Amino acid sequence: MTDDAETPRPAVHAQRLFRLPSDAREVILVRHGASMALVEGQAFPLTEDGHGDPPLAPEGHQQAERVGERLAGETISRLFVTSLTRTHQTAAPYAARSGLEPEVVHDLREVHLGDWEAGEYRARVAARDPLVLKAWMEGRWDHIPGAETNEALAERTRRGLDHVFASLEPGTVGVAVVHGGVIAELCRQVTGSETFAFMGADNTSMTRIVELGFGLRRLRSFNDTAHLDGLRTEEPLV
Repeated sequence: MTDDAETPRPAVHAQRLFRLPSDAREVILVRHGASMALVEGQAFPLTEDGHGDPPLAPEGHQQAERVGERLAGETISRLFVTSLTRTHQTAAPYAARSGLEPEVVHDLREVHLGDWEAGEYRARVAARDPLVLKAWMEGRWDHIPGAETNEALAERTRRGLDHVFASLEPGTVGVAVVHGGVIAELCRQVTGSETFAFMGADNTSMTRIVELGFGLRRLRSFNDTAHLDGLRTEEPLV
């Protein structure tokens, strides 16, 4: 008879949940809440550098409260916004809950739409302007007259995300309230995808990018809207 005590047991390797290394940094990208509707003949206000700067719509404020509640359940060390009003208003409920002071990262502002700023892009999308389709089909913002080039957008948003990660201590998490076009571009950089593959992030959705060391970055989740039950809107993609 074989002695069971002497019979070697096979090694068992169960599948385990992924856990971030203790020194990893994480950035949660939150798209701003829904902005005010464009009324014909009433252009959005412009910033000094020519960006359309509409405030949040009432539903945008509701979305901001929801994402603020959800973020309150996370351990966040830094809070970042852009130079545009809608990101400040979106961050405000969480800032009030957490006591974190929003830090402005100008490089993460929305793609500049040239002659189609101040809400014109939104009107052109609604009118199915052929240039909108051309820009989307070819993945080039600069098909829009006077718009920022893809290359310029890539350079400054990369610089902006580099700044955010560099501001975080190892093992910590930061939140950056940004814009749909910026989220799409940063996801493109991290994944090597087509230019507009990640367009369409919902308002106040959460997208997570982690930095694992040596500058290695990975997309962990995209367009998480679990906190928005019953509050989904049809905000334009930019």
